[in-house]
Amino acid sequence: MKKQYNDNQKRIIIETYLSGVSISDLSKQTGVGRNTIYSWIKQSKSAQKTVRKVNMRDVFDLKQKCHQLEQMVEILQSVPCTISAPLRERYSAIEQLSDQYSVSLLCKALKVAKGSYYNHILRNKNEDTLFEQKKKELTPIIEQIFHDNNQIYGSSKIHAILKDRGYTVGQQTVADIMHENGWFSVVSGAKKLYLKSQERKQNILNQQFQVLRPNEVWVSDVTYFRYNNKVYYICVILDLYARKIVGYRVSMSNSTQLTKGTFKYAYEYRQPTDLLFHSDQGANYTSRAFTDYLKSLGIKQSFSRAHTPYDNSVMESFFKSMKAEKLYRTDFRSEREIREAIKDYVHYYNSKRPHSVINYRTPNAYESIYFKRQAALRDLQSNNDGSD
Repeated sequence: MKKQYNDNQKRIIIETYLSGVSISDLSKQTGVGRNTIYSWIKQSKSAQKTVRKVNMRDVFDLKQKCHQLEQMVEILQSVPCTISAPLRERYSAIEQLSDQYSVSLLCKALKVAKGSYYNHILRNKNEDTLFEQKKKELTPIIEQIFHDNNQIYGSSKIHAILKDRGYTVGQQTVADIMHENGWFSVVSGAKKLYLKSQERKQNILNQQFQVLRPNEVWVSDVTYFRYNNKVYYICVILDLYARKIVGYRVSMSNSTQLTKGTFKYAYEYRQPTDLLFHSDQGANYTSRAFTDYLKSLGIKQSFSRAHTPYDNSVMESFFKSMKAEKLYRTDFRSEREIREAIKDYVHYYNSKRPHSVINYRTPNAYESIYFKRQAALRDLQSNNDGSD
């Protein structure tokens, strides 16, 4: 009598086949004829779906979508603003990166309507053209008035003279032209204030990221990481010589207290001399409390130019690596785990992660070579002095 099989038994045999077992082996193991198994597979909707021909167009579209999402993550990591920043800041970020990514992708990442962005560009081009023409016409005239009056007149007086001569121009335009050319009134206090402002925001580093010794130049920045509807601000200080992290702190607020606390820790730990400290022009780095603190230690400050992330690209690169290699890959369950992850990554970065700029050594190893070399030179000098 022919043996009967129920639906459950058929399903088990079909699933076993779909897992990779051949029909011949199945037939031997179960005693079911091969032709019978073939007919069950043919009748099974599950088997028909499994052997369905792959649509390569879907595969291509999926790859394209993944690539686009990866690029959007890169964009959001590199821009100096967030998607909630004012439109003008997002327009500026798109313009800076438009030679690296498509405008469509940049607008999508920063949640900006593409039409609005192009209207902004067109409007600015027209306005800039007219403004530049006016500046070109007025600059030599303003220069002559300024010097003919012994550099005493400020923008308000020069504006009045221009108006009296029949020129249609706003006082702010006159002030902008004078500021761009360094024409400041020498009346009491004005020049002093100007020189102080220039010193505070001067870009001394000027993208010269290769240095000769540890504690010669430190660079710093603050980034943020969102978790559970909260924002964690991470301030990091990096020594350019070995690309070593010499200080970091995590806070719930982006304040002068955060940057000052981070610097104080690094300074007490490293005790640098003749140090240049470079950062962006954020309020926490340009505040009176922070700048006065650095001056009290005899430390010079250098600042990136406005809207120029490349002036501090070493820090941008570190933050990108930390987020991609650690923060974005970890499923956090608490604030404590976030802080531990940052601590672990800094240790890993300094002691285990090779860096291409320092001949694929770790920052700790590269710095150690320097100090060993200096010790050997001192010993050699001491021996030479003793032999004399």
